[in-house]
Amino acid sequence: MSQEGGARFQKVNDSFVCEQCGQNVPPAQKTCRNHCPFCLHSKHVDIYPGDRANPCRGLLKPVGYELHSKKGLMLHFRCQSCQSLTRNIALCDDPIAPDDYAKILKLSKPTLVR
Repeated sequence: MSQEGGARFQKVNDSFVCEQCGQNVPPAQKTCRNHCPFCLHSKHVDIYPGDRANPCRGLLKPVGYELHSKKGLMLHFRCQSCQSLTRNIALCDDPIAPDDYAKILKLSKPTLVR
């Protein structure tokens, strides 16, 4: 794993099989993918992005989104095991496997964060 953006970010952009829907998820083209673009679920594996150091390993269910003024569309997740809340950038413009925008819109109403 290479480090990018400081000691707390490790670039991990591997393909994986989604534990929620079973789809094969390809790597993102421009950044690191950490959630399924088809059902939007993720897995609670990181403490810091890419470190794979979180012992929880619970399923992260998408529960909402926000429109961040600098980062763009951010997905919100709740861990089904430990109830932690996390968030990550949505990948709606990925040319290989974009996030399902219709499913994002069904999550909740957005909040503008400045």
